[in-house]
Amino acid sequence: MKIKERIEGDIAILTLSGNMMGGPDTTALHDRIKSLIADGIKKVVIDLKGVKWMNSSGLGVLMSCMTSLQKAGGKMKLASVTDKVQSILMITKLIGLFDTYETAERAVASFIEEEKTQPSS
Repeated sequence: MKIKERIEGDIAILTLSGNMMGGPDTTALHDRIKSLIADGIKKVVIDLKGVKWMNSSGLGVLMSCMTSLQKAGGKMKLASVTDKVQSILMITKLIGLFDTYETAERAVASFIEEEKTQPSS
Protein backbone atom coordinates (compact mmCIF):
# COMPACT_ATOMS: atom_id res chain seq x y z
CA MET A 1 0.00 0.00 0.00
CA LYS A 2 1.24 3.49 -0.85
CA ILE A 3 0.40 6.72 0.96
CA LYS A 4 0.53 10.13 -0.73
CA GLU A 5 0.12 13.14 1.51
CA ARG A 6 -0.86 16.71 0.78
CA ILE A 7 -1.79 19.49 3.17
CA GLU A 8 -4.46 22.10 2.47
CA GLY A 9 -4.48 24.69 5.25
CA ASP A 10 -5.00 22.71 8.46
CA ILE A 11 -6.34 19.61 6.67
CA ALA A 12 -4.23 16.61 5.62
CA ILE A 13 -5.35 14.52 2.64
CA LEU A 14 -3.86 11.04 2.58
CA THR A 15 -4.43 9.22 -0.70
CA LEU A 16 -4.01 5.47 -0.37
CA SER A 17 -3.42 2.96 -3.14
CA GLY A 18 -3.02 -0.80 -3.17
CA ASN A 19 -4.40 -3.27 -0.66
CA MET A 20 -4.98 -2.66 3.06
CA MET A 21 -4.17 -6.10 4.39
CA GLY A 22 -2.35 -5.42 7.66
CA GLY A 23 1.36 -5.61 8.29
CA PRO A 24 3.89 -2.79 7.96
CA ASP A 25 1.89 -0.92 5.29
CA THR A 26 -1.17 -0.34 7.44
CA THR A 27 1.00 0.35 10.50
CA ALA A 28 2.64 3.09 8.43
CA LEU A 29 -0.77 4.73 7.97
CA HIS A 30 -1.40 4.91 11.71
CA ASP A 31 2.15 6.19 12.26
CA ARG A 32 1.51 8.92 9.68
CA ILE A 33 -1.69 9.92 11.50
CA LYS A 34 0.17 10.11 14.83
CA SER A 35 2.87 12.22 13.17
CA LEU A 36 0.24 14.62 11.78
CA ILE A 37 -1.33 14.95 15.25
CA ALA A 38 2.12 15.70 16.71
CA ASP A 39 2.48 18.43 14.05
CA GLY A 40 -0.86 19.94 15.11
CA ILE A 41 -2.88 18.69 12.13
CA LYS A 42 -6.05 17.10 13.46
CA LYS A 43 -8.31 17.12 10.41
CA VAL A 44 -7.61 14.23 8.07
CA VAL A 45 -9.24 13.01 4.88
CA ILE A 46 -8.33 9.48 3.86
CA ASP A 47 -8.93 9.07 0.13
CA LEU A 48 -9.53 5.40 -0.63
CA LYS A 49 -10.02 5.64 -4.40
CA GLY A 50 -6.88 3.58 -5.06
CA VAL A 51 -7.61 0.88 -2.47
CA LYS A 52 -8.53 -2.31 -4.28
CA TRP A 53 -9.12 -4.52 -1.24
CA MET A 54 -9.24 -4.26 2.53
CA ASN A 55 -9.39 -7.00 5.15
CA SER A 56 -10.14 -6.83 8.88
CA SER A 57 -6.61 -5.58 9.60
CA GLY A 58 -7.16 -2.69 7.18
CA LEU A 59 -10.46 -1.89 8.87
CA GLY A 60 -8.73 -2.07 12.24
CA VAL A 61 -6.14 0.49 11.24
CA LEU A 62 -8.86 2.88 10.01
CA MET A 63 -10.56 2.52 13.39
CA SER A 64 -7.23 3.14 15.18
CA CYS A 65 -6.58 6.24 13.08
CA MET A 66 -10.04 7.60 13.82
CA THR A 67 -9.67 6.89 17.55
CA SER A 68 -6.25 8.59 17.72
CA LEU A 69 -7.63 11.68 16.00
CA GLN A 70 -10.73 11.80 18.22
CA LYS A 71 -8.61 11.53 21.38
CA ALA A 72 -6.56 14.48 20.12
CA GLY A 73 -9.73 16.50 19.45
CA GLY A 74 -9.58 15.89 15.71
CA LYS A 75 -11.67 14.24 13.05
CA MET A 76 -11.21 11.83 10.15
CA LYS A 77 -13.30 11.56 7.00
CA LEU A 78 -13.19 8.95 4.26
CA ALA A 79 -13.40 9.85 0.57
CA SER A 80 -13.83 7.92 -2.68
CA VAL A 81 -14.76 4.69 -0.92
CA THR A 82 -14.74 1.93 -3.55
CA ASP A 83 -17.66 -0.47 -3.88
CA LYS A 84 -15.65 -3.36 -2.40
CA VAL A 85 -14.57 -1.34 0.63
CA GLN A 86 -18.09 0.09 1.01
CA SER A 87 -19.52 -3.43 1.12
CA ILE A 88 -17.03 -4.42 3.85
CA LEU A 89 -18.03 -1.36 5.88
CA MET A 90 -21.71 -2.24 5.46
CA ILE A 91 -21.26 -5.95 6.32
CA THR A 92 -19.33 -5.07 9.48
CA LYS A 93 -21.85 -2.31 10.32
CA LEU A 94 -18.98 0.18 10.58
CA ILE A 95 -20.36 2.39 7.79
CA GLY A 96 -22.17 4.53 10.37
CA LEU A 97 -18.96 5.31 12.26
CA PHE A 98 -17.27 7.00 9.33
CA ASP A 99 -18.16 10.22 7.54
CA THR A 100 -17.85 9.30 3.86
CA TYR A 101 -17.74 11.60 0.84
CA GLU A 102 -17.71 11.06 -2.93
CA THR A 103 -14.38 12.87 -3.35
CA ALA A 104 -11.53 14.20 -1.23
CA GLU A 105 -12.48 17.72 -2.33
CA ARG A 106 -15.99 17.31 -0.88
CA ALA A 107 -14.57 15.94 2.37
CA VAL A 108 -12.23 18.96 2.63
CA ALA A 109 -15.15 21.29 1.86
CA SER A 110 -17.18 19.67 4.66
CA PHE A 111 -14.40 20.49 7.16
CA ILE A 112 -14.45 24.10 5.96
CA GLU A 113 -18.28 24.21 6.24
CA GLU A 114 -18.12 22.83 9.79
CA GLU A 115 -15.66 25.57 10.75
CA LYS A 116 -18.05 28.23 9.46
CA THR A 117 -20.98 26.85 11.45
CA GLN A 118 -19.11 26.39 14.75
CA PRO A 119 -19.40 29.25 17.20
CA SER A 120 -16.04 30.95 17.76
CA SER A 121 -14.70 30.55 21.26
